[in-house]
Amino acid sequence: MEERRDLYEVLGVGKAATADEIRKAYRQAALKHHPDRNADDPAAAERFKEATEAFQVLSDEQKRGVYDQFGFAGLQGGGGGFPAGVDLGDIFGNFQDLFSEFFGGAPSRGRGRQGPRPGPDLRGVERLSLRDAVIGCKRDLSLRFPAPCDGCKGSGAAPGSQASQCPSCRGSGQISNARGFVMFTAPCPNCRGEGRVIKTPCTTCRGSGQQEKNKKIVVSFPAGIDDGQVLRVPGQGAPGPDKDSPAGDVLVQVQVEPDARFERHGPDLATRVKVSLTDAILGVKVDIPILDAKEDTVSLDIPPGTQPGHVILMRGKGAPRLDGKGRGQRGSMHVMIEVGIPAPAELSTRARELVDELHAELGKKAAE
Repeated sequence: MEERRDLYEVLGVGKAATADEIRKAYRQAALKHHPDRNADDPAAAERFKEATEAFQVLSDEQKRGVYDQFGFAGLQGGGGGFPAGVDLGDIFGNFQDLFSEFFGGAPSRGRGRQGPRPGPDLRGVERLSLRDAVIGCKRDLSLRFPAPCDGCKGSGAAPGSQASQCPSCRGSGQISNARGFVMFTAPCPNCRGEGRVIKTPCTTCRGSGQQEKNKKIVVSFPAGIDDGQVLRVPGQGAPGPDKDSPAGDVLVQVQVEPDARFERHGPDLATRVKVSLTDAILGVKVDIPILDAKEDTVSLDIPPGTQPGHVILMRGKGAPRLDGKGRGQRGSMHVMIEVGIPAPAELSTRARELVDELHAELGKKAAE
């Protein structure tokens, strides 16, 4: 019996590889060895199958654990090269999605796919100030996306001509080959999964049926959105490939700029306020900056005898919550008190005398 290669070796990754690294390695191997791209190499199909089997095991944490401990012996089922318990229909349904991603082919006809295929999602990044993120804002976002070609109306065929049904797959966009008891399904190599062929391509889009276009949309960022969060704008993405296909979505990643006055910790904000020594001793009322659409400051009473570093909590003066725990309610503002101690050079003769008197008086109180 021919000795099988180590699955990590097949994908060219180490045993400590992450799930993302394994997926990336498989995609590279699939692109390299796919039979459609290696028509003159009979061994390519076997290498493609070998990579597929390796990915099916190493992308599953349970099967990967069994393989790491027992090798192929732990995976072997009732014959054949696939591990025990593998749903072949599920494998090929999922791999058709990968093929569509690799080659831009026809929509997957696997299970769970119903109705017209939507257009692709568009992605963008928007930088917001901390104030805009806390109180919410609207921004104009410019996007570039592929849209149906104006010259051929998305058909890919030159005006006056039309595409015809692919004779190889009879319009299905897929071909199937039986290898033993397993049926392999892949995009048709003749039409690249489109189900049709174009004899006279459009000169504007060179037969692709698409051209790059610009689009501006208005995006509303909700109050309380935080750095790193992704906002989904439904139905504003690229148009679908067919007449009745819905448009995709727009995914906007938020980057919040640092603010010199505040630190943010989820829905809570933190700031610092500096008071004089006498104000800390006697107490004082100060205005604290906040992030609010209606007011910029709020009054805060600092009690007598406040110590340096003391934190006063102002509930409801933070950022609005966007999670399920009290959604819409605001977090707190944490105000740290800093006490300004004058340098000796800043004291006048009279001020120094008063400080000496205060020192003597406090010393008497402590001795009593």
